[in-house]
Amino acid sequence: MAIAGPCRIDDSRFGSARVHRGESGLLDLIRETGADVVLNGISGAAGLLPSLAALEAGRDLALANKESIVMAGPLVLAEAARRGRLVLPVDSEHAALFSILRPLRREEVAELVITASGGAFRDLPPEQLASVRFADALAHPTWRMGPKITVDSATLANKGLEVIEAHRLFGVPLDRVKVLVHRDSRVHAMVRTVDGTLHLEASTPDMRIPIQNALTHPDVLPTRVPWLDLAAGKLEFEPVDAGRYPMLDLAYRAAGSGPALPIVFNAADEVAVEAFHHDAITFLRISSLVEEVLSLAWPARVDTVEEVLAVDREARSRAAERLA
Repeated sequence: MAIAGPCRIDDSRFGSARVHRGESGLLDLIRETGADVVLNGISGAAGLLPSLAALEAGRDLALANKESIVMAGPLVLAEAARRGRLVLPVDSEHAALFSILRPLRREEVAELVITASGGAFRDLPPEQLASVRFADALAHPTWRMGPKITVDSATLANKGLEVIEAHRLFGVPLDRVKVLVHRDSRVHAMVRTVDGTLHLEASTPDMRIPIQNALTHPDVLPTRVPWLDLAAGKLEFEPVDAGRYPMLDLAYRAAGSGPALPIVFNAADEVAVEAFHHDAITFLRISSLVEEVLSLAWPARVDTVEEVLAVDREARSRAAERLA
């Protein structure tokens, strides 16, 4: 059993079980487990070291923590290759891409398309965005998720992180990873092959499907999730309104501007969302704060985990300074 955060627990309640506490306890638990695969569903930058610990321990990594790839994709993937282990994406979009791409050769792939619901404010008049509150952002129209990712869905920062993750996981150039708004979240991703054909994966929006597929890979087994009935509704897609969702453009810019900038994008966004949670900033301030921090000078090279974490700490500090 692993317990995160500062707490006082009577270990005798757990009999002979060993209790692991905090980050170090979690890493020990990952290293000591005899499991074949470790599922990382931690939110935010805190998931990076557990991802690396799982691979270093010789486990396959079922990855729902996109920040591991956004912050340190080359390091994570190199560690997986060195250990001969798999990184199995669990985010619904990347799990769909993984499934579609399996029978395709790299030279057959023209572009990747991931879908976005548009979040809680997709129909709100832009002039009202300045007055929305944290609780309003949690009313996601399709998925039930944690508060951070739900706010990121409203800004499309989450989709920006997913663009970076897809670019790095699947080795597709950044300008060939596209985003479409698909309000029903029934189509999770598409791959366009060089002949112009779109290959899509559609299912009931339920995370039990990609989680199970990662844990049972390479087998595909039945689930209890109701099957999607395509006759029950239309499949409709819209372009992303860049004016409503500036965070998506910022993510593309960060990903194309050197290895440090995706780390900065994620760190500044985490600080901004936390401030929004506590009513310290407005919803619109999230994107402007991230843009300000991205505009600062950052290292041209980030080659080690220690350097990744140093950039992350510095970006958080710079973001916090601008909120003081």
